[in-house]
Amino acid sequence: MKPEDIEDLKQLIEFLKENQVAEFDLDRGDMKIRLKFNAAVAAAVLPVVASAPFVAAAGTPPAAPVAAAQAVPQPPEPESELHMVKSPIVGTFYGSPSPGAAPFVSPGDHVEKGQVICIVEAMKLMNEIEADAGGEIVRCLVTNGQPIEYGQPLFSIKTQ
Repeated sequence: MKPEDIEDLKQLIEFLKENQVAEFDLDRGDMKIRLKFNAAVAAAVLPVVASAPFVAAAGTPPAAPVAAAQAVPQPPEPESELHMVKSPIVGTFYGSPSPGAAPFVSPGDHVEKGQVICIVEAMKLMNEIEADAGGEIVRCLVTNGQPIEYGQPLFSIKTQ
């Protein structure tokens, strides 16, 4: 890589961190970049499209818009009132049954015990994760497509 490319890559990484993007792939000819960030437990996110401040090497088109994530402000809930739904397996989190489909649940939705709230893909198998308590979804603590660990909190539910 040329020194100017390294500086552009640093700017791209800072942009992705500021906008809480969990994963980023760039495939441009002989250059392939894949970035994955360990996301701390975060608030629910909404997709936003923004242009990355990434300047490509001379003679190549600018980078395509980057899908970013922006935190939605939530009123703080006392932790004692919230039930955490945790992942029973290691895998990849998906909040909807298929790409482009509506999410299983969103903050503010009421769920019943046993209701499917997300999918965790593990070894090419799609595992439906059910709510282990009824109540109102307060927050989704992970982003779509994010790798998750066993026991990692996925949702917070205000039980009734």
